[in-house]
Amino acid sequence: MNKPKNTQNTKAPETQIEVPNYFTPARIKRIVGLVIIFFSILTLIALISYCFTWKEDQGNIVDPSWKILFSKEANVHNTMGRFGAYISHILIFNSFGIGAFLLPYITFALGVNILFSKKLFRLLKIAINTVLGLILLPLFGKFIFSNLEFAIGGGMGNMLYLWLSTLIGKLGLGILLFGGLIAYLLLRFRKLIYSAWLNYQENAENKRLEKIEMESIIPEEKIAPIPHFEDNQFDILNPVEKVEDNPPIEIEEKAKEKGEDITTPYEEPDGTIFEIKTKDSSQSTPIETTLDLEENDIELNTPTISKPSKTTKEELTFEVEQPIEEKEIANTSSEPDCEHGIMCKYQFPPIDLLIEHGDGGISIDKADLEDKKNQIVATLLNYNISIEKIKATVGPTVTLYEIVPSAGIRISKIKNLEDDIALSLAALGIRIIAPIPGKGTIGIEVPNIKKAVVSMKSMIASEKFQNSDMDLPIAIGKTISNEYYVTDLAKMPHLLMAGATGQGKSVGLNAILVSLLYKKNPTELKFVLIDPKKVELSLYKKIEKYYLAKIPNEDDAIITDTKKVINTLNALTIEMDQRYDLLKSAMVRNIKEYNNKFNSYHLNPLNGHKFLPYIVLVIDEFADLMMTAGKEIEMPIARLAQLARAVGIHLVIATQRPSVNIITGIIKANFPGRIAFKVASKIDSRTILDTGGAEQLIGRGDLLLSLNSDVIRLQCAFVDTPEIEEIADFIENQILPSDTYELPEYIDPKEKSEDGFDDDLLIDRDPLFEDAARLIVLNQIGSTSLLQRKMSLGYNRAGRIIDQMEAANIVGPNAGSKAREVYVKSTEELEQILRGLN
Repeated sequence: MNKPKNTQNTKAPETQIEVPNYFTPARIKRIVGLVIIFFSILTLIALISYCFTWKEDQGNIVDPSWKILFSKEANVHNTMGRFGAYISHILIFNSFGIGAFLLPYITFALGVNILFSKKLFRLLKIAINTVLGLILLPLFGKFIFSNLEFAIGGGMGNMLYLWLSTLIGKLGLGILLFGGLIAYLLLRFRKLIYSAWLNYQENAENKRLEKIEMESIIPEEKIAPIPHFEDNQFDILNPVEKVEDNPPIEIEEKAKEKGEDITTPYEEPDGTIFEIKTKDSSQSTPIETTLDLEENDIELNTPTISKPSKTTKEELTFEVEQPIEEKEIANTSSEPDCEHGIMCKYQFPPIDLLIEHGDGGISIDKADLEDKKNQIVATLLNYNISIEKIKATVGPTVTLYEIVPSAGIRISKIKNLEDDIALSLAALGIRIIAPIPGKGTIGIEVPNIKKAVVSMKSMIASEKFQNSDMDLPIAIGKTISNEYYVTDLAKMPHLLMAGATGQGKSVGLNAILVSLLYKKNPTELKFVLIDPKKVELSLYKKIEKYYLAKIPNEDDAIITDTKKVINTLNALTIEMDQRYDLLKSAMVRNIKEYNNKFNSYHLNPLNGHKFLPYIVLVIDEFADLMMTAGKEIEMPIARLAQLARAVGIHLVIATQRPSVNIITGIIKANFPGRIAFKVASKIDSRTILDTGGAEQLIGRGDLLLSLNSDVIRLQCAFVDTPEIEEIADFIENQILPSDTYELPEYIDPKEKSEDGFDDDLLIDRDPLFEDAARLIVLNQIGSTSLLQRKMSLGYNRAGRIIDQMEAANIVGPNAGSKAREVYVKSTEELEQILRGLN
């Protein structure tokens, strides 16, 4: 008989209640940061209050002790109470005087950095300045206001003042203080002084160019003034040889008796005499003007004034072109190609990580368009310029008005009215394109009142970008006709960006980087990021092991130090030369043909061949590098710009100052692709684009792209910092077997020891160094690929062994695509060198 089941002992699964942890390290940091900020604000208020209440509080805290904080008898007037009186007396009276006001500043900066977990303040720099201020400010205060009752110098200032004035006298102390102040100001504001000097030179150059431009203008023909007579009283102007001596009154009387016209002599300044016949004003017949010239005719050059068209602004046909609506692909995370060494498990970031800024549409205000059309037509008619047709194309931030002028109207006449049209429309950034390339029209670009934001999400989701078969597609923004603009960085092949501060240059760099991250996987693409400002490109540090390339033994893949920038650029030139060697041995002309051949198994990895990813070098704030290390930066950049495109190395350089001493002729000649955001002057626009127009942009991502001699106006796609962080986190969280791409090692010749040996390289020699040296000497070929083939080494290891041989004077320096010279000619000589190294 079956026993009934005991249901009483059956326990229901316990529900685990998760207790939220409120004291995470991040929250503790925020609390600490808030406490420090709060303390610094209280201290500042106490110090300010002390300046007004110190006399009243002095008797209570002459000999301050922490016990005053708890004493009921202490009656203080400080705004912050006993705490304020105590802490301000310690800091001002006993210690630093007016220098004490620097202490709340450094504690506030420390608290802000802790609160936001970011280096918003440069604490090291602030600390150095604070220490100097704590020493110098009290001393200055005591020296200048020595008789002041208030303790402006504090205890430390008084002590330093007494010691130094006794040591070098008051005059010597004054000279020391003010000399030190001038030296500090020169060092502190050296960049500002240098920038002011550059601006002075630039203004002088602008004035010189303007003077040359004004002198080169051919003045118009001077037109002799035509006498003006009211009411058509004069009709005939005939030259005569002699004027009768009859007085004018007698001539008039005789003419009236005979019924003839009144004849009055008229003499020109050059001596020519004319008869001017005046008709009777009572005649109602139309007056005709004739000019009878004899054999010695006098030619009169009169200007031809084009008559305005009969078509008024109300009768003109006005067409508004509808914005183009392009297709977008559904939100998907595209799968990578898994052929021949491509990472099959890698997932591209989903489009959902991006934010749709704005509604993505363009609002058309027909009343505003009609009003601006009428103002343009009226302004042109004021200058006797008639038009036959006008059409408006509304873009995200700018509306293009295309006009067709009447026959006989000079284009230059319309071009010169740029400022007048801007005045009539009360708008900034009017730009006239005369004529529009490929069209028989003249374009007038007018900023919109309501500007639409071009979202990076819509750019990435567009069909044009998703279905692109470009090698390095970048989605920059939308054109004036609302089209998505996607171009190939590999075809440019290098890009130069310039723009004033805050005009969208950094957003443009992020748009380029995000475009490539959504289209190329880590095996196909590597970035070399150089950021002198240390903050703009720091968001991409998380993707280091997937997408970033760096020199060996370097901790940070985003290069900020100038010395490391020089080494990285030279390492890239070595990478370029090595890639050309691989292309030569594979008998192909460019990286695309090489990779296709490698993926088709026509190249043997044992011979040193490998898949070559594209490398994109991104430099933000190039001007800072040129100011600190001009020639050392310019030469490798010039080499890369001239030769690197065929081996898949492309450059994107951004700068705030597009002046000729920053963007030199050598650099500029090899950057066909150029982007200009709003710049300060026409000279800057010509420097970056070779034409004007960038000074008329309206900012906030409004840009001009010059490519293959065509200039296109675009609104840059906007991508915000949180979006980049989400993308970087998504890539970082993929657990894949990957590591940072290492560039070849570059050793600065200046760092080698005097005997030609590089101590670090020779101390840490490769275990296969001696065998490799014997192989090189035996074959008398100083080639990295020889070591790879014969000893089955990787490229980086073989290159390092060759560098060690160069340090030991076994082979010569790198000779580009040629093999290195072998200095050691026999194995006996080599063995002697090896024994010396051991």
